[in-house]
Amino acid sequence: MKKFAIGLMLLIFVLALSACLPGRNTMEDTADKDGHVAGFFMGLWQGFISPITFIISIFSKTVNIYEVHNSGFWYNFGFVLGAGLFLNGGILGSRSARRAKRKS
Repeated sequence: MKKFAIGLMLLIFVLALSACLPGRNTMEDTADKDGHVAGFFMGLWQGFISPITFIISIFSKTVNIYEVHNSGFWYNFGFVLGAGLFLNGGILGSRSARRAKRKS
């Protein structure tokens, strides 16, 4: 009975994780209404401002965190790099790491 319960829990866990998998972006490499496709630098900028954009998107239906009209890999790379610079590594992370080193 215990093995069955563990197996069932594992199955539910795997199904829950598979429900969170991303799907294909059908708008990739298609222009928006103004004829623009977001590339690396737009992804870098939008990743950098993503925490602020997230807060705004909670209250506005016209603001999204991620640009669906993008160039694919290079936009995604810029977005992740920009978000990483702001959230963890660059601006906030390095200052915190230096302060932690000084205290120890």
